[in-house]
Amino acid sequence: MHRSEITIDLGAVRRNVHRLRSLLGRTELWAVVKADGYGHGAVDVAGAALGEGAHALCVATVAEALPLRFEFPGVRILVMGPTSGREIAQAREADLDLAIFNEAIPDGVRVHLKLDTGMGRWGLSELPAFGQEVVGLMSHLATADSDPEFARAQIQRFEQATADFPHLIRHIANSPATLRIPESHLDAARCGCALYGLSPFGEPPAVDGLEPALRWDSYLGQVRRLGAGESTGYRRGFLADEPTWVGIVPVGYGDGFRRDMTGTQVRVGGEPRRVVGVVSMDALAVELDRELPVGTPVTLVGHGVLMEDHARIADTINYELTTGINSSPARARRVVLDA
Repeated sequence: MHRSEITIDLGAVRRNVHRLRSLLGRTELWAVVKADGYGHGAVDVAGAALGEGAHALCVATVAEALPLRFEFPGVRILVMGPTSGREIAQAREADLDLAIFNEAIPDGVRVHLKLDTGMGRWGLSELPAFGQEVVGLMSHLATADSDPEFARAQIQRFEQATADFPHLIRHIANSPATLRIPESHLDAARCGCALYGLSPFGEPPAVDGLEPALRWDSYLGQVRRLGAGESTGYRRGFLADEPTWVGIVPVGYGDGFRRDMTGTQVRVGGEPRRVVGVVSMDALAVELDRELPVGTPVTLVGHGVLMEDHARIADTINYELTTGINSSPARARRVVLDA
């Protein structure tokens, strides 16, 4: 038996793409599949997104782009991170697009010049003189999920700076802007977390018509009764005040279930149960209300267990958690549903 099973529902990805395209109208949807598709599998997600009408793919590195180029010849693939001279040569050979943040514009490769309109990270303060290698102009919103007014100010700055280049592809929108700031849409929108049914606002994804694509399941590997004053796990992180049943699940931070997710809820046999004690590398404990059989299913994510709720407990964002799930066959069984 595998320690856990990770299920990716490409049907959900397609429905999320359909939802985003319905908001974007004539604006192109560019699917962001960096970090192995936010932990969902870049090739699988890219195929589903393109099949549902996404126009392009976005990644962080040339190394991420190359397997996608092999699978999807002729599709625009934009590398959004910095590139070395050798990587530029690889990009040229693989017919990739590159985001460029400085005035040194490489020859023989399609370029998207990136303006810094308020992110304060990669970006040009103003557009340099450029030639036909430049096919797009882009920027990056810093607060579309938290401060829409600042995001709107960024969009204004970007539109003013690029107004003289209507023949180029202009793109600034991310998932939260696509969902709630329609004036951001312009020519293309680069959507990441929303593709996977992850809310950029920390709310239930259904609020924005999204459907989570990832499910993570395990089981009770042991069930034991603690007497009053007895504990489970390192540092005696959970002490029983009274006789208490606990279940031990063979998943821990080595699998991507982080230590700071203690206190979150999972489902055991379909019922919500609290994670207690200290999450260890290979195991976590759940508090039970009764003795349950070994092998009882445990849903870590999915079927009402939202990554957004786990993220709230861990004081982070949902897709930091998904990118941290260890889907190595040495740790988990990965299943892709494509219905």
